[in-house]
Amino acid sequence: MAEKNLKELFHDTLKDIYFAEKKIVSALPKMAKASTSEELRTAFEKHLGQTKEHAARLERIFKALGENPKGKHCKGMEGLIEEGSEMIDEAPEPEELDAGLISAAQRVEHYEMAGYGCVTTYAKLLGENDAMSLLRQTLEEEKTTDKKLTELANTINLEAAESEDSEAAPHSKKSKAARM
Repeated sequence: MAEKNLKELFHDTLKDIYFAEKKIVSALPKMAKASTSEELRTAFEKHLGQTKEHAARLERIFKALGENPKGKHCKGMEGLIEEGSEMIDEAPEPEELDAGLISAAQRVEHYEMAGYGCVTTYAKLLGENDAMSLLRQTLEEEKTTDKKLTELANTINLEAAESEDSEAAPHSKKSKAARM
């Protein structure tokens, strides 16, 4: 009975991740277009190609399991993507927009890494070695993307902070002048 439950959990989680990957495929072009940093735009475009491959791997796993590729509605990923869209719609200053896009993208990556980590373990426990190999490959790519986003954040977040400082400086001068 325990194996059947784990197998069902494995299949359900694969469906959840598949839905998530499809949502990400539709969100990444919007994020790339909104990016003001060319390096961030390029990173999003590269990850779009990877994400399409991630979905294709999941389709191969479904086929090997004798199932049709089908997503299971994932409220978590839907919410994360909606937060990113809201930020774009709020139209902050370019540096803050890029910093916010990185933050949104990293939350998505962390969600994916958690999901892929779980299904990789389930596949191992269920003896689904081919699936485990494909899932582990995707998990490593998600980790690499997260590291790249962190590297970009180190530069872009600093630019956003400096932009904030330069905007705050005139206000502090006015405050000093007003006090005199």
